Amino acid sequence: MNRPALILGHFDADGLSAVAILKRALDHARRDSDIRLVGKGENPWSPVIRRELEERRPGGLIVVDLGVREGAIAPGVPTIIIDHHVPSGTPGDAVVISGNRLEPEPTSALLAYWCAQALGDAHDLVWLAGLGLIGDMAEAAGFPEMAQAQQRYGKTALRDAVSLINAPRRAAAADAGPALELLLKGDGPKDVTSGRYPETAALLAAKEEVKGELDIAKRVGPKVRDEVALIRFHSPCQIHPLIAQQWRGRLKDKVVLAANTGYRPGWVHFAARTATDRNLIDFLAKRRPSGADENYGSGHAQATGGALRPDDWNQFVRELGFPEEQL
Repeated sequence: MNRPALILGHFDADGLSAVAILKRALDHARRDSDIRLVGKGENPWSPVIRRELEERRPGGLIVVDLGVREGAIAPGVPTIIIDHHVPSGTPGDAVVISGNRLEPEPTSALLAYWCAQALGDAHDLVWLAGLGLIGDMAEAAGFPEMAQAQQRYGKTALRDAVSLINAPRRAAAADAGPALELLLKGDGPKDVTSGRYPETAALLAAKEEVKGELDIAKRVGPKVRDEVALIRFHSPCQIHPLIAQQWRGRLKDKVVLAANTGYRPGWVHFAARTATDRNLIDFLAKRRPSGADENYGSGHAQATGGALRPDDWNQFVRELGFPEEQL
């Protein structure tokens, strides 16, 4: 019996847009597929996800915006990986469609849009490609799809939609389901923001929750040692990338680390950003704690991060010169 393919995707604006593009294109082509979004701390290369995939036995696997790492995700299952982050290994015999090292670099949503065109006319999905480009800060990269989306739907409408779509995954519950639903059934960005669909209320509530937590964390000042600036706080929301990005602009010659001890029990999640030309993937690799796993040190050269257990975090900050930041 033919089993549906499974689309396994990230829960930010780029990942969600890519998932929605692929699902809608497959539906239009009358090809069965299911969706599984990652949640807090989940990674497709983890033993937990691998066991889940073994139980589900999908007919095929499409992994979107979740990186490219060493080892097969679901051995024996035909797998396609669509991604634009720096690869850190060979993912078994998966087919990899990567935007990494292309200039300009396409986001996962744009790669998905290009793939969708192989299944038929995808012109009505260009707004989703635009959301992914804005979400991953590639709006000004010069892609014609961005210009098409802006001309057809409006720059402000697209930006407002990205702001809302990103909110649920940053909230404490990290439930991006309502955001995905809007992208699956909407005809444009205003269907995300207008309140036409009830899911918009959940996005607005998540945005307010994140704003409140962000206002608190913004008051925490950095500690600076040599080339590193460390900002540590405690929040259930995924605001560490936002805090790191904020301080990146103010500490232009530093590697900025924003560490969040409250995002997930038993872990310290951190985001690394820099305004220099320093390669942060290499920076973290050289300082990798002995117990770090697949949650550490992937992403982009100037935007990465990870998650560490307390013992590994303690080793990490000691070696960086912040022994007082041990847990």
